[in-house]
Amino acid sequence: MKAIVQDAYGSPDVLQLSDIEQPVPGENEVLIRVHAAGVDPGVWHLMTGLPYLTRLFGFGLTRPKNRVRGRDVAGVVEEVGAKVVGFRPGDAVFGTCEGSFAEYVCAKQDKIAPKPTMLSFEQAAAVPISATTALQGLRSSGKAQSGEKVLVIGAGGGVGLFAVQMAKAFGADVTGVCSTSKVELVRQAGAGHVIDHAKEDFTDGPERFDLILDTAGNRPLKQLRKALTPRGRLVIVGGEGGGRWLGGFQRGMGAPLHSLFRGQNFSGLIAVERQDDLQAVSALINAGKVTPVIDRTFLLPEAPDAIRYAHEGGVRGKVVVTVVSEG
Repeated sequence: MKAIVQDAYGSPDVLQLSDIEQPVPGENEVLIRVHAAGVDPGVWHLMTGLPYLTRLFGFGLTRPKNRVRGRDVAGVVEEVGAKVVGFRPGDAVFGTCEGSFAEYVCAKQDKIAPKPTMLSFEQAAAVPISATTALQGLRSSGKAQSGEKVLVIGAGGGVGLFAVQMAKAFGADVTGVCSTSKVELVRQAGAGHVIDHAKEDFTDGPERFDLILDTAGNRPLKQLRKALTPRGRLVIVGGEGGGRWLGGFQRGMGAPLHSLFRGQNFSGLIAVERQDDLQAVSALINAGKVTPVIDRTFLLPEAPDAIRYAHEGGVRGKVVVTVVSEG
């Protein structure tokens, strides 16, 4: 089968389209014929091995443990393992795995769910990691409640656009912070108020928020504190920029220390991929409350260009790699 592989850490130039053996599902896995795969920031980190902290989580110290890139997946079940329950060949599914930039991939049964009926495979591939991260940031970590004021920083990105739509669906008063080119997109996603960060600094204004979801920020935590209510919550999603060792993740790692002896709560989110959240997101999508936004699609041989494009910044929503055309 065709797959995008790498044998060393580096830029997208280390990625090659190669013929490799088709994987065989384990007893708790399903074999998926991949129709589309999403491109999330984690793909870049796993490709480059940066920050070095990434390598300590079992992905390989000196070279990638898994040669095939890609984690978001949408496709059709081809084969199921002996202990798989609830899935059978022919089922359209979406979820996460290791190595979705390929014609076939194996996924654990608890990391996938039935594909939302309203979505194409490309749309479904844009959902798993970003949407479940947004859900966990708002609900599990942020404890978002109806009627609260929620601020989403990076509202025009992959996680941010899902967070805006979900916060609105949960009954929050949503404000999005984004770049000039994304203001209208964020407004269309459901934000009642949109702040262009090139023209306005929300920390200088009088508005105070019950929950801030920071998906793309680099502001000092004590500066964000000023924009919170006395008992407000700040959730930091991921980390970009910074040095080669921690790469910006130190903001989330150190966030809880800023909560000591204060009424406000600071936390860093480490999203956990689970079937229950995929099903919850699917319900929101099928109810018409959440819709994925795709900036561009690339074909499988163009996956290195897709990763490069996504990393350059300015992406409106998600980038997707098409493996099997639905046309």
